[in-house]
Amino acid sequence: MGARVLVVEDAEAIRTAVLSGLTAAGFDAAGRVDGSALERDLETFRPDLVVLDVMLPGRDGFALLEVVRRHSDAGVLMLTARDGVEDRLRGLHGGADDYVVKPFALAELVARVTAVLRRMGRTPSTVEVGDLLVDAAAGAVSRAGVPIELTATELRLLDYLATQRGRVVGKGQILTRVWGYTEYDPNLVEVHVSALRRKLGEPRLLHTVRGLGYVLRAEA
Repeated sequence: MGARVLVVEDAEAIRTAVLSGLTAAGFDAAGRVDGSALERDLETFRPDLVVLDVMLPGRDGFALLEVVRRHSDAGVLMLTARDGVEDRLRGLHGGADDYVVKPFALAELVARVTAVLRRMGRTPSTVEVGDLLVDAAAGAVSRAGVPIELTATELRLLDYLATQRGRVVGKGQILTRVWGYTEYDPNLVEVHVSALRRKLGEPRLLHTVRGLGYVLRAEA
């Protein structure tokens, strides 16, 4: 299981979507409607990162940010509908590691969570699959020491598949994680997977599991 992420968000639709996206990306994610039990969660769940909505019932996100900073070394990403500079500065000055304004693309939020965790050293920057090296943070991909040039979308796709290496992921999961939406034609995934597969070369690393999705793995 990946890094642990605690999501404190009172809007059920947003909380459910964020948890789904984080889980699909390989994180161990848990959700709460408010921060009434945050101190206990920090001790028992021990999150690597906390996603905090600012507008919460009871203690707001800024108050909860202070709690996290007093009791944990977890990263904090503030999530809010407020687009004011003052709110963003207040969160960042209070110790937040990043700030995402609603409405947002789910793929962007997951990418921000991943970036914060990488900066903190909670997730590896480089992933190895056989002779393939993927360092999404540096935008570098190579196979057997030979660099591979990818588009930004292909890099996001490969980064996701690499973090899920050995696991079969469906087209819906890929659409949510890489593009941030579920309305796209699944053919979009097929086109990009085919292009990525060609660039990765032989022996094949990116495999199709009929009826289920795709998996990145080095065959024995």
